[in-house]
Amino acid sequence: MKGNPVKGSGYLLRGFSMLPEPGIRRFVLIPMIINIFLFSGAIWLLVNEFDGWVNFWLSKLPSWLSFLDWLLWPLFALLVLVFVYYGFSLVANLIAAPFNGFLSEKVEKMKRGAVMQDEGWKGLIAMIPRALQRELAKMAYYIPRLFLLLIFSFIPIINVIAPFLWFLFGAWMMAIQYCDYPMDNNKVSFRQMKIMLAERRLTSVSFGALVQLGMMIPLVNLIVMPAAVIGATLYWIEEHVERASAH
Repeated sequence: MKGNPVKGSGYLLRGFSMLPEPGIRRFVLIPMIINIFLFSGAIWLLVNEFDGWVNFWLSKLPSWLSFLDWLLWPLFALLVLVFVYYGFSLVANLIAAPFNGFLSEKVEKMKRGAVMQDEGWKGLIAMIPRALQRELAKMAYYIPRLFLLLIFSFIPIINVIAPFLWFLFGAWMMAIQYCDYPMDNNKVSFRQMKIMLAERRLTSVSFGALVQLGMMIPLVNLIVMPAAVIGATLYWIEEHVERASAH
């Protein structure tokens, strides 16, 4: 596989370092507020409903399998955590998509002088339909694979490596999720974007892996979304702009 994992993870770290810059600071605020509200909601749900959800699924097991409760409880607990995490991530990205696209354009304008056609709220409103359509395309790609992984998690032998597959898939999806903002802004199709990221798979997956880890760390997960948008935009500028024009 081609790419550089150190360079890939470095893009996210550079994204964090750019968050306070005056030219983009105000565009970071709305995605950060969205993250704070949604992840606070996810934590509240887990605290209040976690045991009830796990016990609900355990109650669906036949009575003759009740002796396996001690073994299956961690599995069902993991599945609840996974669904809450991915579910709230999907909602957060859907709501924040226009703001993230706008932030990506601002970063690209700062770094390479790309001119935005519409500035301010007019540009943001014009971006909303396209951004939501692109998010739905990502969900159509993402959800069937999510359910396939869920099935694998219940298959003996394969389920031993299921946690690794979940993490790898999550890393790939984080790369797609955030690299899509600058690429969509530059009219790169969803299909072409996946091909370009696959051509630098080690860079893409290492970037996505660090984003995913950041999403799991309390407090860090509140600011990782705008940092990932900035990092993905830097990745686009430095490694994909010329290749996109060649295509």
